[in-house]
Amino acid sequence: MSLFLSYKNIPIHYTVSGKGAAVVLLHGFLENITMWQSLEEILNMRYKVICVDLLGHGQTENLGYVHTMVQMAEVVKEVLNSLNIRRSFLVGHSMGGYVALAFADLYPDHVKGLVLLNSTARPDTEEKKIGRDRAIAMVKENYKSFVRNSIPLLFRSTSRNLYAEEIARVKKEALTTSKQGIIAALEGMKIRLDREALLHFGPYPSLMILGKKDPVLNYEELVTQTKNAKTQVVALENGHMSLIEDKATTENAILQFIKNN
Repeated sequence: MSLFLSYKNIPIHYTVSGKGAAVVLLHGFLENITMWQSLEEILNMRYKVICVDLLGHGQTENLGYVHTMVQMAEVVKEVLNSLNIRRSFLVGHSMGGYVALAFADLYPDHVKGLVLLNSTARPDTEEKKIGRDRAIAMVKENYKSFVRNSIPLLFRSTSRNLYAEEIARVKKEALTTSKQGIIAALEGMKIRLDREALLHFGPYPSLMILGKKDPVLNYEELVTQTKNAKTQVVALENGHMSLIEDKATTENAILQFIKNN
């Protein structure tokens, strides 16, 4: 069921399906809730699944010129409040993982479990911040060209021909994101906080699903975040888009994590 709520005078779009314990799916940068279709169909046979279009993405409008991860987490909380859901599992892909971490930081008692899919608990390095600024300049110059060039680079190089049809679909959805939404998300990711401590001390189970050949996030660096942490790790063979490149394994890992917790 597709729904909207009004938040600070803008529409927030989300969907709800299934019954049972609540599972919240949070998409990544340049994505929207359509990315979850396959996983949602698997989960909603046992659980209540909530997919949220984050600020400036999908059918959710822009709140400003910087969308912080905290602001996006507050939007998610507003959606859950409207549904009278107190506790839920959070599954976040890439930027959605940053939002899930911000939510868990703000509302730890409202989290049943946390899944970071191709994401990191650490903030941007200075080098990464410079890259964000370059990306913002490119978006201002020609945001459609930026989107078209960015999407294939999320996949392992050997996956790009294999998943040409899926890449075209992801690119098509990404092009629906407004220029303001793209820039506001880049600005927000650039200033996000270090939340690595949540992997060690969060009062809920957590899982990181990583791609060994992720062109966006360094696999070895991600593994160090979980050293001596209670966080479960699933390492896959491909890139940043595990829901496409390692579809069955990723879906099964998420389902098993929720079932076991």
